[in-house]
Amino acid sequence: MSAFPETLQAHLDTGVTTLCRAWKIERSDGIVYGFTDHDLALDFEGMTFKPDTGLSALALQQSTGLSVDNTEAIGAISDAAITDSDIDAGRFDGAEVTSWLLNWADTRQRIVQFRGNIGEIRRTGGAFQAELRGLTDMLNRPVGRVYQRPCVAVLGDSACGVAVQSAIYRAERSVVQVENARVFRFSDLSGFDSAWFERGVLTVLSGGAANLTAAIKVDRTRNGLREITLWEPLRANIVAGDIVALTAGCDKRFETCRLKFSNALNYRGFPDIPEEEWMMVHPSKAPALDGGSRR
Repeated sequence: MSAFPETLQAHLDTGVTTLCRAWKIERSDGIVYGFTDHDLALDFEGMTFKPDTGLSALALQQSTGLSVDNTEAIGAISDAAITDSDIDAGRFDGAEVTSWLLNWADTRQRIVQFRGNIGEIRRTGGAFQAELRGLTDMLNRPVGRVYQRPCVAVLGDSACGVAVQSAIYRAERSVVQVENARVFRFSDLSGFDSAWFERGVLTVLSGGAANLTAAIKVDRTRNGLREITLWEPLRANIVAGDIVALTAGCDKRFETCRLKFSNALNYRGFPDIPEEEWMMVHPSKAPALDGGSRR
């Protein structure tokens, strides 16, 4: 938590306070919401925090050290704020949350009480209850490289370095047919080899599912159409005519890195690790035992 502002402390010391709380929720697609439990709208941080959403928070658990701060937010589902369809589509999954304690009579007197992300969301009776996880929750994730043959980098990240937004690896097309929000068919994907987009990403650019992404399982040609199948259906309505972007996939093999992406120098695996059967190979009878190839 930030250092307590002297002006806010002076206000608390008066014994008669005008305090409230405010929350900012920023989704992964860049859309930002502002809420407050005050009965009037508040303006600070370059945005408006609205009072008519019914959002409130339970007690915040904070501690010193590296334990995870956590709380829960409760609010009403409405067309003006957080909608049922947006929750279904997963648009609030992992959204960043910032919570302030402030003096509504002078919003300059405020302090950040919580910063983290939305975890599990539960819904009941026209309302939602969202778990809020503090920033230290990120420390629970394993980090570091793994000694293995496949590459551990994510295609396009700083370790990989491949420009996945270039026209070589990305295509934007109109959907011809959609089946169960999971199978997408296109009439023209010429210039891209079969299976080029397997293990890649589909991003919806228009329509009711705009800005949603999903992992691609299969890319093949069937009945004259290019067919893209996702691992899981999109959780929003998508229809023929919507525009999607397809990004090439990587199977993490050294051969793919070298031939498909011309990126062998950035390969983040260990392709020369001996396979398990080498543990049982009899000693070599070759005259040269200099550590070179056994073949």
